[in-house]
Amino acid sequence: MGKGAGKIVASCFYSPLSTMTQNITQYNIAQYVEGIRSGERSWIGQAITLVESSLPADQEVAAQLLDELMPHTGGAYRVGITGVPGAGKSTLINVLGLLLIEKGHKVGVLAVDPSSPISGGSIMGDKTRMSSLSQSEHAFVRPSPTHGKLGGATRATREVLLILEAAGFDAVFVETVGVGQSESVVADMVDFFLLVLIPGAGDELQGIKRGVVEMADHIVVNKADGDNAERARRAVSYYRSALQLLTPQHQNWKPSVGACSALERTGLDELWEAVKSHRIALEETGELVEKRREQQVSWMWAMLEDRLLSSLRQDDKVAKMLGDVVGQVSQGVLSPPKAASMLLGAFTGKDL
Repeated sequence: MGKGAGKIVASCFYSPLSTMTQNITQYNIAQYVEGIRSGERSWIGQAITLVESSLPADQEVAAQLLDELMPHTGGAYRVGITGVPGAGKSTLINVLGLLLIEKGHKVGVLAVDPSSPISGGSIMGDKTRMSSLSQSEHAFVRPSPTHGKLGGATRATREVLLILEAAGFDAVFVETVGVGQSESVVADMVDFFLLVLIPGAGDELQGIKRGVVEMADHIVVNKADGDNAERARRAVSYYRSALQLLTPQHQNWKPSVGACSALERTGLDELWEAVKSHRIALEETGELVEKRREQQVSWMWAMLEDRLLSSLRQDDKVAKMLGDVVGQVSQGVLSPPKAASMLLGAFTGKDL
């Protein structure tokens, strides 16, 4: 990248999103691909800002950029992490990420951040909790506001994951906000799904839905240190027995259980070995390739639904009748199914 281009990128890095498309088309998508592939953080940041934009023009250019980046993706360990509040997920990612960097990896973290459905605000605390990792030149930590999206994962999370892969980050973690509806969304974009629990929290299942446990490829009992060490050992034994009652998702992998302490940095090598063993097991049966193919198709449908809904809301005919229809539904004059048919009919031009 030439010095002039670098100055241009530096000057427009914090520009409003409305200028993003103009910037990227002016300086050629190939330059962005080159900058991302070389791992330059300014280009990575520009690309992430682009894919996170809700402007239709930006989304079109983002799609072109991702098409160019796709051949350079797919090599990373994609790990989803969930767990009960207070389980120490962010701290665990921080110390595990530093360990992986010591082993020669480049670590990316997408910390899905809960936006308030009322104020739209977000709790951007993950960079603080991962302060050591976020300061490393071999790591990229990105809090991702959900903007009220169901499942806690933003529309652009998959795209950001691909950008980091193309930039050479070979271990990418997607941290969810907690145990809830977001887990299935995140599980559908990663290879390995980690459930983080803690010992001695009362009920051994800790209020976790069976579906979340069934999605887990590995359960780790964190905070297995000090007075918790014995409780952690008992919890590991319990979870191992409980998993025997569940049907494994993969023919060549049975979900495993272990203990670790992010505080004392113990059990982390064993945890990463589980991630690597899982990948080898799925590669041997061809399940990894098939799983990623299914995820690509699922992503396509998710994007289609998202854009169709956006187009419907922006349609002039729908906009003209929307207020009246919503009013009738809220007053009980019009049923929601009939209202939906009316709005969809206005959008498609067909009588539904």
